[in-house]
Amino acid sequence: MNSIANIIASTVGISEKSAIATIKLLDEGATIPFISRYRKEATGGLDEVKIQSIAEQNEALKELVKRKEYIKKTISDAGNLNDELTSKIDNCWNINELEDIYLPFKPKRRTRAEVARALGLEPLAKIIMAQHSDNIQARARNFTSADVPDCDSAIKGACDIIAEWISEDRRARNAVRASFKASAHISSHVIKGKEIEGEKYQNYFDCTDFLPRIASHRMLAMLRGQKEGILKLTVTTDNQRAIDNIKRIFVRNSTEASSLVADAVEDSYKRLIRPSIETEFLAAAKDKSDDEAVDTFAQNVRQLLFAPPLGKKRILAIDPGFRTGCKVVCLDQQGNLLHDCVIYPTPPRNDTDKAANTLAMLANRYKIDAIALGNGTASRETETFLRSINFERDIKIYVVSENGASVYSASQVARDEFPDKDVTVRGAVSIGRRLLDPLAELVKIDPKSIGVGQYQHDVDQTKLKNALSFVVESCVNSVGVNVNTASQQLLSYVSGLGPALAKNIITYRTENGDFTSRSELMKVPRMGEKAFKMSAGFLRIPTSSNPLDNSAVHPERYELVAQMADDCQCSIAQLITDSNARAKIDINKYISNDVGLPTLNDIMSELEKPGRDPREDFSQIKFDETIHSIEDLHPGMALNGIVNNITQFGIFVDIGVHISGLVHISEMSDRYISHPSQIVKINDHVTVKVLDVDTSRNRISLTMKGI
Repeated sequence: MNSIANIIASTVGISEKSAIATIKLLDEGATIPFISRYRKEATGGLDEVKIQSIAEQNEALKELVKRKEYIKKTISDAGNLNDELTSKIDNCWNINELEDIYLPFKPKRRTRAEVARALGLEPLAKIIMAQHSDNIQARARNFTSADVPDCDSAIKGACDIIAEWISEDRRARNAVRASFKASAHISSHVIKGKEIEGEKYQNYFDCTDFLPRIASHRMLAMLRGQKEGILKLTVTTDNQRAIDNIKRIFVRNSTEASSLVADAVEDSYKRLIRPSIETEFLAAAKDKSDDEAVDTFAQNVRQLLFAPPLGKKRILAIDPGFRTGCKVVCLDQQGNLLHDCVIYPTPPRNDTDKAANTLAMLANRYKIDAIALGNGTASRETETFLRSINFERDIKIYVVSENGASVYSASQVARDEFPDKDVTVRGAVSIGRRLLDPLAELVKIDPKSIGVGQYQHDVDQTKLKNALSFVVESCVNSVGVNVNTASQQLLSYVSGLGPALAKNIITYRTENGDFTSRSELMKVPRMGEKAFKMSAGFLRIPTSSNPLDNSAVHPERYELVAQMADDCQCSIAQLITDSNARAKIDINKYISNDVGLPTLNDIMSELEKPGRDPREDFSQIKFDETIHSIEDLHPGMALNGIVNNITQFGIFVDIGVHISGLVHISEMSDRYISHPSQIVKINDHVTVKVLDVDTSRNRISLTMKGI
């Protein structure tokens, strides 16, 4: 425990006390959102990101401990474990170094060295390795037999054993690692005849990068090209330097035996060590690329989920189209479907009068506050049509991303919610709900389908799933959830609940009506004290008679707040509404063994503004009304746009032409930046200038410089 805590504390940059306390809470089953929000005194105020890092490292180190125990048992069963070896294993916390220690004792397949040992040639290998003899042929005669017909065969077999010894020596392997770290390069070349088929990989047809520092997107692109049979990858390094370094370790004299050892070094390097270390470095580069890509993807998803909600408005949502028309739905303030139909204001029918009359009628009938328009095919044409309608009400028009709407519309979740509606209606509903509350709607979609990130299908899927699940859970719990209106999918991400309890809450709500207090949650089947403790602070009940039930104050602190109210001679409700009453509170009076200033400050913040939403206020962008398609663009145009994806190599910006333009990282700022997230985030409004337009390839190059 202490060894693991020490390592984690050093890696994360926290005190050992904080590491031990956090690990203890995690091992007891506390969730990351709960620890971050309600156990600040124990952790020293660690945020979710650091707690997540501690959780990941704790699990990884536990697996390493299991591996150590397995290795010790395997070596012990073979009768080779001693105190020195045990100490080396126990004190090793690097997986590569651990495997190097284990390598000489690892059960082997039928290698050339194993065959030579079976022929009795290991004593000859030891003679050669001693490097004292100049007449190896004479010594080798003693090892000839029916299976070893001559001296050369005996020497060759002995050298195979020496080559394996060298390959299992940590000094030799570290020497090759040093060589790879200093000089390893990865190159990609197009396979002959694949030039046209692999056009999208043309940047990698003849490309070389320094392997230890290759950019994530380049590594993943090369690997995908190799997987698709377009590219051939090769790794080069300074082989002679590596061989010379190993020789300095093992070749000690200038005898005939020394010459054989030198030859064995070259054989060991080329046949055994280099392939192993190359695989190790490629795996490390892939892991690093995966981590960076997953991190970028997770940041994008967080920003997308944290997009500002329009709020409680009545929405008319439109999924635009040409031939099949525009699908229209009307939603109430909670996102419930009230009406659906199809209009045809765009080519080929151009039935604008009927479509305008229909929308005007629906706007009046359902008292529509805003229109949500999908940004897909026919979006700009439909937007122009909408702005021509003279609504009797003041109705704002918002363009909404459709990414993932089709995934939701075909999902079991959508089928369960709208069993009698087709996918087009479900998709339009999703577009409208995204305007109301992006977080509540997007949690219904697999984060990989939201349409942000890079190479998400090429990275380690377990890493990606874990990272995205953490992000979604973090966002949901940061905002809080109204237990009386939340969907099952949204509730399932609440700290301590999960899919089963979320379903039970929905069932209870359907059968018994809205919850009237947090304590009523304990009546939900299978809601135990632990689940209630983990989840209660993140669930909101606006209609409760206790105003704290609609705040982030945890029920375990209700008595403390009640004491504050009593001391101020007012009710809890008055404490919330009256700033003068709150001003009388001296929080230092309420410090105890269980409650410190971090918790007390959080409570005061909640009393000032219960259940505050951390998301920014909603803002709208207006595209250039003269620009509808890529054909309308020309270099030098300055346009408004919205960032809809961030990658390591740049950002993609929606400028209202159905195709997002790329601002390469080198075109984002006059100063050096290592990642686009230093400049922008998803949904940021930016002004860009067109650099180049390639209509044949549907590519738009943009810049943010000189604007």
